[in-house]
Amino acid sequence: MNVRPLHDRVLVKRVEEKEVVKGGIIIPDTAKEKPMEGEVIAAGPGKVLDDGKRAGMDVKAGDRILFGKYSGTEIKIDDQDYIIMREEEILAVIG
Repeated sequence: MNVRPLHDRVLVKRVEEKEVVKGGIIIPDTAKEKPMEGEVIAAGPGKVLDDGKRAGMDVKAGDRILFGKYSGTEIKIDDQDYIIMREEEILAVIG
């Protein structure tokens, strides 16, 4: 399925953290915190300003980003979990 975000929204796939086991205790997936790092899969064309011009996006597909813990809306496409969020919810671009 092909998804194209509208306006200033981006489609993000969470980057799973590597599991580190300390002291032999294995934490189940349901108890782990969700990572706040992801990869931009698709980005919209940008927000339309009051004067009718379109503001460009600061992120593009392939960028690794940091976002807030409760940012965006979780969606499922073809059995994959994604987050769709506004560009203003992105905290930083990594690398």
